Amino acid sequence: MYRYTDFDRRFVKARAAQFRDQLERHLAGTLGDEEFRPLRLQNGWYVQRHAPMLRVAVPYGALSSAQLRQLARIADDFDRGYGHFTTRQNLQFNWIPLPRAADVMDLLAEVDMHGIQTSGNCIRNITSDALAGVAADEVVDPRPYCEILRQWSTLHPEFAFLPRKFKIAVSGAREDRAAIAWHDIGLELHRDEAGDVGFRVLVGGGMGRTPIIASEINAFVPWQQILMYLEAIVRVYNRFGRRDNAYKARIKILVKAEGQRFLDAVNAEFEAILKRDVEGDAQLITQAEFDRVAANFTRPAGVVAVEEPAGSARSADASASFTSAPGYARWLQRNVHPHQVPGWRAVTLSVKRAGQAPGDVTSAQMRAAADMAERFSCSELRVTHDQNLLLPYVREGDLPAVFEAARAAGYATPNIGLVSDMIACPGGDFCALANARSIPIAAELTERFDDLDAVFDLGDIDLHISGCINSCGHHHSGHIGVLGVDKDGSECYQITLGGSDGSSLAPQATPGKVIGPSFAADEVVDAIESILEVYRGQRAANERFIDTVHRLGLDPFKAAANARRRSTARTGHDQQEAAA
Repeated sequence: MYRYTDFDRRFVKARAAQFRDQLERHLAGTLGDEEFRPLRLQNGWYVQRHAPMLRVAVPYGALSSAQLRQLARIADDFDRGYGHFTTRQNLQFNWIPLPRAADVMDLLAEVDMHGIQTSGNCIRNITSDALAGVAADEVVDPRPYCEILRQWSTLHPEFAFLPRKFKIAVSGAREDRAAIAWHDIGLELHRDEAGDVGFRVLVGGGMGRTPIIASEINAFVPWQQILMYLEAIVRVYNRFGRRDNAYKARIKILVKAEGQRFLDAVNAEFEAILKRDVEGDAQLITQAEFDRVAANFTRPAGVVAVEEPAGSARSADASASFTSAPGYARWLQRNVHPHQVPGWRAVTLSVKRAGQAPGDVTSAQMRAAADMAERFSCSELRVTHDQNLLLPYVREGDLPAVFEAARAAGYATPNIGLVSDMIACPGGDFCALANARSIPIAAELTERFDDLDAVFDLGDIDLHISGCINSCGHHHSGHIGVLGVDKDGSECYQITLGGSDGSSLAPQATPGKVIGPSFAADEVVDAIESILEVYRGQRAANERFIDTVHRLGLDPFKAAANARRRSTARTGHDQQEAAA
C-alpha cells in the first residue's frame, strides 16, 4: 500500500484544521449556508434526506486494517454503528451530526484518510481493479499509476471547478474489472510489441440520464506522458463543457456532440503541452518519480511462492479436508480467486447478507475484517467495485481458517457474482435525490433468492439497483437492472436487461434496455423471478444468463414479466372483491 510521507500527513491534518475553523464559523452564524456548502462538499460532507452524509475516500480501494478499525470507531462513536461501501470504492457514513464533523476529520487524518474530492465538480476518487497487484491475468500493475494520478489530481487548481464531476478508472489486467468504459476517462494499461508500457485511453463514458459507452481517443499513450494527455482532455472539457445545464454538463455530452472535433482539440492541446515540455513546464513522469511511488507497491514480506506437494493438505484443492462446514466447497468456488504467486489466493468477503442492505457493514464486522486482514492478509484489504471487501494475500493453507473466521463474522456467503451479490445504492431511505427506495427491493430479492442450490443453478448474473436516474447503483450495466422512478407520486421501477460493465461475462460494455412500463414495488421481485424462469426453461447447455438474453432477445423475457404483472394485478383485484 502507499505510505503517506511527512508532507502528506501535514497536508491532510492541515486540511482537517481548516475544516474545523470553517465549521465553527458556520455554526456560529458568521459563515452562511451558501458560503459553507462548497467548503463542506470539498471535504466530502453532503446533506442527505435525514442527516449529513460523509463520503470517505479510499483511493483505488486500498485499505489497511488500522484504517478499517478507525472507520469502525467512527461508526460507533459518531454514527449508528455501521457504514456503507460504494461502487466507487469509498465508504459513507449517513448519520453523523454536523457539529461533530470536525472531530471525525481529525480521526481520519490520524490514519491517513480524508474526504477530499469525494464530491463536487472535480476529479473524484481514482478507482481500479480490486485485484490489482495480485490478479493472475494482470499485464501491468495499475496501483503506482493510480497513486500518481491521485497526487496529480488532488486540489489541482485548474480542475477544482469543472462543469461537472469527473471520474477516472484504471485497469491493468486482461479482464476489465474496473468498468473503464463507463467512466469519463477509462485507462487500460498494456504493452506494445516492443514491450513498452502505455495506456489505451477511452473518453466520454457515463451513466445517468444518458448512458454512453466511452470512445477510444488514443490506442497507446506512453506511461511517461499520461498526465499530459489527461491534462489535455480535462482542459478541453473545462473550456467547452456546458455550464448552463447540469444534465448536459458531463464530458460524455460534449464528446457525443462534437465527435471528431473534440478528439482533434484534445490532440492539438496534447501536442502543445508536449512542445512546452521541452522547456520543462509540463508533467512528464520521470523514471525516478515512478520508482519512488512504485516502491510502495512491492509485495509484502513473506508473500513468496509456496511449493506444495501435489495433494498436500496446504493445497487449495485438498483444504476441504480441514472442515466439513456447510458451504465450504461453494465458498472455494465463488469467493476464492487465483493469485499471481503460487500457493496464494485472494478471498472476497461477501458484504451481501440477509438483514443488511448491500454494501452496509457494521462496526463489529469492520473489526472482524481488520482482524482477518492482520491474521491472514498482511494487514491489507480492498474495497471492490461490487461493494464487497477483499483479502489480497491469503496463503492456500489458511483457507479453511479464513472460511471459519468469515463465517463467524457474516462474510462467508458463497455468492460472489451470483444474483444475490447485487449492487445497490442507499436509495430513497437516505438520498434526497432518489425517486424510490432501493433497500426494500434488495431485501426482498435477498429473501426470495436465499436457496443456494437455486442460486448456483442460475449461475453468474449481475443485478444492479438504483433509486434514481443518477445511477449510483449502476443499473445501466446490470445483466438485470432496476431503476426507481416517480410515477404520479408513487414509487415505481423500470427493469432493464442485457447491460454489461465490460467484464469477462460480457466483454463489450453495454447499457441495458428497458423491457416495458414500470412496475409497482410489490411487482418487481415477481417480475425478476419470471425473467429467470424464462432463462431456466430456454437456456442451452452451460449457457449463462447474459448469453441467453443476447441469443433470445428481450421479447420472451418482457412477455413473462408483463404476464406476471397482470397475474399479480388480477390476484389483488380478486382479493379486494372477496374482502368486499
